[in-house]
Amino acid sequence: MRAQTSLVSIFAAVAAAAFVLAAWNGGLAGPTSAPILADNRPNAVPVDTELVLAVDVSYSMDPEEQALQREGYIAGITSREFMQALRSGMHGKVAMTYFEWAGPGDQRIVMPWRLIEGPETADAAADAIARAPYRRAMYTSIASALQFAKPLFDASGYHGLRRVIDVSGDGTNNSGPLLVPVRDDVLAAGITINGLPIMLKRPLQSSLDIENLDIYYEDCVIGGPGAFVIPIRERDQFKEATRTKLVMEIAGRTPQPRVVPVQAKAPRVSCTVGEQMWRDRWGN
Repeated sequence: MRAQTSLVSIFAAVAAAAFVLAAWNGGLAGPTSAPILADNRPNAVPVDTELVLAVDVSYSMDPEEQALQREGYIAGITSREFMQALRSGMHGKVAMTYFEWAGPGDQRIVMPWRLIEGPETADAAADAIARAPYRRAMYTSIASALQFAKPLFDASGYHGLRRVIDVSGDGTNNSGPLLVPVRDDVLAAGITINGLPIMLKRPLQSSLDIENLDIYYEDCVIGGPGAFVIPIRERDQFKEATRTKLVMEIAGRTPQPRVVPVQAKAPRVSCTVGEQMWRDRWGN
């Protein structure tokens, strides 16, 4: 019988891992000072965090995984722990938008920017996500998702102390621009990228999946102050892991940096492994 992973154990594991991940990410951990504020218009509403949820809907995500992924976010946004983290902020408010992505040019906003400042606004945001029809699309372009996400902050209508892109998905970048240059460009704007790699399936020779997707996310996707990865390996871990991740993002928990051996800064997996696998399979 699978043991139910507790919220405390997940949080402790993530906090420990984040100490390492925040200190190294190929030397691209982002600025140590406060993030650059993107929307500086006088009427922008001050919030603690501006959070972009970028959700994979490529064909590698089966319908059950899609449902679990969405249910995880809905449960996280409306959870007691999320509300407690929300109230602990300087402003007690966060702004959030939710979009789905697949290949290059395939990004759709499911929930435009919304202010969340209590249970009622959290319920309304969760309801907007729940009502959206499910869809699936071709290819996996994390880089294109990040390119789409970055300018969303520019006219969000909110003035955040932190800006975060939260990427969830079950595969590597296999189309569109190369991932690392796009990731670096996002980090240079003072935006933190966190990751939720979904690792429910055992990689098959006939698939484009890789065994160590969590390491790929650590080395090639995430970055910025306090960036972290929470891998999901069991279906019953979805809701709790997603809630933990949202709480950490909203609460702005940033671990203190620590010294990491130089050799640990080298990527442990090729950041172009997805493109290489695609070329090996299809020849282009």
